[in-house]
Amino acid sequence: MNATGHRNIRLLLVDDHLMMRLGIRTALASYPYVEIAGEASNGEEAMRLAKELDVDVVLMDINMPQMNGLEVTELLHHTVPKAKVLILTVHKNPEYVRQIIRSGAWGYVLKDSSPQELARAIEAVEAGRRYFSPDVSGALLDFCLNQSPPEAPSSSASLTERETEVLRLVANGSSTKEIASQLKITSRTAETHRERIMRKLGIHNVAGLTRFAIAKGIVELE
Repeated sequence: MNATGHRNIRLLLVDDHLMMRLGIRTALASYPYVEIAGEASNGEEAMRLAKELDVDVVLMDINMPQMNGLEVTELLHHTVPKAKVLILTVHKNPEYVRQIIRSGAWGYVLKDSSPQELARAIEAVEAGRRYFSPDVSGALLDFCLNQSPPEAPSSSASLTERETEVLRLVANGSSTKEIASQLKITSRTAETHRERIMRKLGIHNVAGLTRFAIAKGIVELE
C-alpha cells in the first residue's frame, strides 16, 4: 500500500503506436500507484519484457506486427501467469469479446474510455477481478449464454518426425526464416510444414501451436 491507500501496480504498456503510448502515460499520470515499468511496440518485445520486468498487469493492444495481441495474451497466460492481461482496443463486437475471453485476458477496455475507467480496470485485474467496459457487457453476456465446449485438438501422433521438429521450433519462437536456416531447408518448405501442421492439428495460430506443444511435452517451459 502507498500513501493513497492503493497497492502499487507494475504495468507493461504494449502498443505499436508511440503516440498512443504517450497518451496512455499522460492519462495515467494522475494515478501514481500505477508504475509504467516498461513499454513494448510488438509481441516479441512484450513477451520478453513481461518476463524480465516482473509486471503485474499488461495493457495490451490487439493489432500489432509480428504477433497480434491475442496471440501474445495466450502465450503470457501460460508462460507468465502472474502478468494479468488487460486488452485495450477500439473493437467492441461480440466476436472480439469471445476471442479475448478464450485468449486468457482478464479484461477488456475501450480506447475511448476515460482515464478513471482505465485506472479502475487496471486495479481490478491486478486484484484478480475481471473487468469489461460497459459498452461490451452485452456482448459478454451473449458469449456466456451461448458458449460451447472447445473442440480438443488432434493427436500429435499424426505428425511426421520433421513436422514435430518444425513444431518444436515454432513453439520456441523461431520465425519461418530461422526454421529454414536451422533445418537447412527453404523458407517456402518451412512454411509448407507449418501449414500442414496447422491443418493436421486443426490449430490456426502460433499461440495455439505453442500450447499444444507444451501440453504434449514437445517443448518444456523454462
